[in-house]
Amino acid sequence: MSRPAAVIVLAAGQGTRMKSALPKVVHPLAGLSMIGHALRAAQGLDPHNLVAVVRHQRDVVAAEIQRVAPHAIIADQDEIPGTGRAVQCGLEALDAAVTPVTGTIVVTYGDVPLLSTETLADLVDTHEGAGHAVTVLTSRVEDPTGYGRIIRDASGTVTAIVEQRDATDEQARINEINAGIYAFDADFLRSALASVGTNNDQGEVYLTDVLAAAAPAGRSAGALELTDHWQSAGANDRVQLAELGAELNRRICEEHMRAGVTIVDPASTWIDVDVRLGSDTTIYPGTCLRGTTVVGDYCEIGPSATLIDAEIGDRCVVPAAWVGQGCVAADTMVRPYTTIGTLMTAHGA
Repeated sequence: MSRPAAVIVLAAGQGTRMKSALPKVVHPLAGLSMIGHALRAAQGLDPHNLVAVVRHQRDVVAAEIQRVAPHAIIADQDEIPGTGRAVQCGLEALDAAVTPVTGTIVVTYGDVPLLSTETLADLVDTHEGAGHAVTVLTSRVEDPTGYGRIIRDASGTVTAIVEQRDATDEQARINEINAGIYAFDADFLRSALASVGTNNDQGEVYLTDVLAAAAPAGRSAGALELTDHWQSAGANDRVQLAELGAELNRRICEEHMRAGVTIVDPASTWIDVDVRLGSDTTIYPGTCLRGTTVVGDYCEIGPSATLIDAEIGDRCVVPAAWVGQGCVAADTMVRPYTTIGTLMTAHGA
């Protein structure tokens, strides 16, 4: 895979259903904000440029972006609504910061924390291999209500994306949906966005209209179907956030178990994304491993232990203890119900 010219991460949504003073994309999941997960996936592509588009609660979101990705370009979306306008603002900030880019531009979102670098790389490969003007990530779901539908012609070529509110009854029955993640040819994206209007139910600049502009311009549009629907799942409220958190935790636990760690009860064990565990270590039920905790080899942790940014040496036993920013030397058995270290603030917030 070649390095994309840029990745634009859209983080401008309000997220009012979170019922929180904290912006939606800054809510933590497995020790990292949602926008943090999105930025890491984007950084894994090693793009020449990384742009994040912000709007609501701009200062808080921008601070989190700079904490996770210090070299990212921050772009501000103006009062014109829509994903298309957000991308336009990202392009304008990018072109103002560097020489106007050419090549592939990837567009993704700040609230899809399970999206992987590997999937983004597959999208770029599909896009560049076929020479498309635009390639969209799609998914098939049992209930497509609320999602944009993928419209294909008789040959199977993608011709348009129709939003739920603009769909006909026939289009609304289509179960292939827009995952909202794209690869674009930079020159085509600029020219198409310049001509996209707001002739839709919401009066917004839709990014989806750029795909429909490919065929009239003599270019092709492609699609990559995502089989792992979790990777395109977002969180608009705390119920969805908890569902994503449980799935992400299941995957984190599975990865550690396949690497040689015994987790007696993964369902009751919570492990943050930056935790490192040594081989032949056993984690007992009810244990929470947070932040940048590092556990050595041949340890026994729990049951009901909490470790936050802790360092645990090899062959330690830490039952029902609380360790926050503390170190436990190798070959130590910690007395049950012991507190080691200092009180911590919420991690990843």
